[in-house]
Amino acid sequence: MADKKTLGAYNIFDLRDQALKRVPKGLFEFVDRGTEDEVSLRNNRSVFEKIKFKPRTLVDVSGRTQEISLFGHTQKMPICIAPTGTAGLMWHEGEIALARAARDAGIPFTLATGSMTSMERVAAEAGGRLWFQLYMWPDKSMSHKLVERAKAAGYEGLVVTVDGATSPNREYNLRNGFTIPFTFTRKNITDVMMHPRWLLGVLAKYVMTTGMPRYENYPSEIKYKVTAAPMGRSQMKNDSLNWEDLKVLRKMWPGVLMVKGLAHPHDAIMAADCGADGVVVSNHGGRNLDGSMAPLEALPDVVDAVAHRIPVIVDSGFRRGSDVVKALALGASAVLIGRSTLYGVAAGGYDGAVRAIDLYREEISRVMALLGVRTVDELGPELLHFQDNAFRRSAQSRAELKLLDTARAAEG
Repeated sequence: MADKKTLGAYNIFDLRDQALKRVPKGLFEFVDRGTEDEVSLRNNRSVFEKIKFKPRTLVDVSGRTQEISLFGHTQKMPICIAPTGTAGLMWHEGEIALARAARDAGIPFTLATGSMTSMERVAAEAGGRLWFQLYMWPDKSMSHKLVERAKAAGYEGLVVTVDGATSPNREYNLRNGFTIPFTFTRKNITDVMMHPRWLLGVLAKYVMTTGMPRYENYPSEIKYKVTAAPMGRSQMKNDSLNWEDLKVLRKMWPGVLMVKGLAHPHDAIMAADCGADGVVVSNHGGRNLDGSMAPLEALPDVVDAVAHRIPVIVDSGFRRGSDVVKALALGASAVLIGRSTLYGVAAGGYDGAVRAIDLYREEISRVMALLGVRTVDELGPELLHFQDNAFRRSAQSRAELKLLDTARAAEG
C-alpha cells in the first residue's frame, strides 16, 4: 500500500491517473481537456520538447536554493497555485485543502471567482498568502463588490483574467451533460454512480451540509439564481471589458494587481501603463481560444517588453519541474500551476495537493543541480538549446542583455 507521503504517485501524471479513477468523467474532462480541436492544449505540452538543456558541470551546487522574491515577498519555490474553479468539486471544499497546502509550502494560492467555497472561509480556515482571481461581469458593479470583499478578507493580490470575453466552445461538456448547478440525466447519473467515493465523499457531503455546489463568491442576489448551463458557460462573461476598466480596478485595489491572459507584448506594455504590478502570460490552459500560441512561445517577447518594469508570470501546460526551469530560464519570474494541483487534490485532498507541490520541489531542485546552478537568478537562456528559430533569436538577445548587465554591475 502506498504511504501517505507519496500516495503512490511519483510524478504529476500518476496523480492525473488517480484523479481519473476517482471523479466522474464529466468533471474530469472539464478539468483535463481543452476546447474545440484541442490544438492549443497539445501544443502547450509539445512546446517544451522544442527546448533542450545545455548544462554546466563541476559546479558546487550543494547549497542550492529555489527561493525567489516576488512582489516584495520571499517565497520558497518559484511556483504559485493558479485559480481553478473546480477544486471544490474535485474534493469536498478542495479550495481550502489547496490553500492550506500552498500555505505550508510557502507559496501563494489564488482563489477563483467561480469557486465552490467563499473567499471569506478560505481566508479564515487556510490563511497564507492569498490572491483572488477576478472575472469582470457585464454588471461591473457586481465585480467591484467582489473586489471590496477580497480587500476586506485580507487578500494581498488581485488577478484580473482578461482572456474570456465570451464562453469557450467546450463541446465535451455538452456531450457529458456536465453543468453547474447540476442537472441530472441518465448519462451523468450513471457516471456518478460509477464513482462512489466521489459521490459519498464530495457530492453527498455538500448536499448534507450546504446543498448542491454553487458559485459561492457570486453576489447573493444571483448566487441562487444561476441557471444550469454547461461548465464554463454558466459563468457570466463581459465582452466589453477594456483598459479603462483596468484603470478603475487599479484605483480600487490597494494591493498587488496582476493581469492574466496576455500573449501579445503590446498588451503587456498597456497593462504596465495602466498600473498593473505584474502580468501572467497565459492561454487559459488551452481552454479558451483554440489555435492560440503556447504561453511559453509568447513568453520571451513579453519578457523583453516589460520584465524591466514588472514581473512576468506564465502558466499553461506545466507538468514537470523541468518545465518550470525552462520558463524561468526564458525570463519568467514565476510559474502558475493549475491542473497539476487539481489532480493532486482529487487524488487525496490536502495530502494530494501537498504531494503535487512536493513533486515540483523535488524536480526543480534536481534539474537545477544537473544544470549546475545554485539559485533561480543564475538561470538564463544560455543554459538552453533551441530547436525553434524564434526561441533561439529571442534567447540570444536576452543572453546578450544579461552579459551586458553583468558587465555594468562589475564596473560599479
